[in-house]
Amino acid sequence: MNRGKYTVLTNNPLVFDKLEKTHEVIYLETTYEGLLREVRDRIHEGHLLLTHPLSGSVKPNETPYKSVLISTEKEEVDASSIAIIENAINSCHKFQDKTGTYGEKVLEDFQLIDWTLLESGLPSADFW
Repeated sequence: MNRGKYTVLTNNPLVFDKLEKTHEVIYLETTYEGLLREVRDRIHEGHLLLTHPLSGSVKPNETPYKSVLISTEKEEVDASSIAIIENAINSCHKFQDKTGTYGEKVLEDFQLIDWTLLESGLPSADFW
């Protein structure tokens, strides 16, 4: 059980299904950018950004799903975390939103991509 070290913020139902029993997961029904804005708000409350919000090779607004790790504990506001999340939000505006045109199979593929990226970083986060 990894509750307490970090929190997973996600809009990906696959991530929620896989981690809800073993990790602290906050599932939000929102857009990619909406998720990043929620992460930003929590960083301003003192949470530390633990994974990069633009990880992977899928551009913002090409995928509807994103999962990000933040610290569970609050500390002083981290300027580096703020800069990273603000740049990620700004990056969303550089790309046309294509997410409304996908069929169910493509959406499942994007869920799997996001899950795989997150899963690959969990051992490092668990060690932390």
